[in-house]
Amino acid sequence: MARRFTEGKLVIASHNPGKVREIGELLTPFAVAVVSAGDLGISEPEETGLTFLANAELKARHSAEAAGLPALADDSGLAVAALNGDPGIYSARWAGPSKDFQMAMHKVEDGLSGKTDRSASFICALALAWPDGHVETFEGTVDGTLVWPPRGEKGFGYDAMFQPAGQSLTYGEIEPADKHATSHRAAAFAKLVDRCFKG
Repeated sequence: MARRFTEGKLVIASHNPGKVREIGELLTPFAVAVVSAGDLGISEPEETGLTFLANAELKARHSAEAAGLPALADDSGLAVAALNGDPGIYSARWAGPSKDFQMAMHKVEDGLSGKTDRSASFICALALAWPDGHVETFEGTVDGTLVWPPRGEKGFGYDAMFQPAGQSLTYGEIEPADKHATSHRAAAFAKLVDRCFKG
């Protein structure tokens, strides 16, 4: 049985300002007060899961327990077909401790050298955890192609090199509102809203 979200405050279990902002914007229609794990001084747990869903759940549980409030975590990344699904769950780690995604995009491009298949998917797993241990999980995917050189400054992470299927612009060039409507995070979010936020 799905659990409805009825509390007025939600912790976004992330220290990534771009991700916190994007999730906050998606939650706007539900009049939920949002605070980030970073703002609450909650540490980032070690991501030991082997899937996006496992890591999202691990982060959500950690923040829910630490804050005593429901927490929403996102684990997302870029899965490149010709790189056997890498960087995948290690997407952020490829950017190193300084979160240098220019370097990470170069790493992906170097890995594609001599390969003709440039297909990739953005995958997003969401986990909504309550302090009592109950968790709801959701996943969304968007398929596309990798372009080089990267284009656009509007996104974050690998957005500037990812062109969703059927589009001529990368996620780095698309207006944020348009990206929110069609992204992997939006797909997972629609499932979350349907199960936990709608009356």
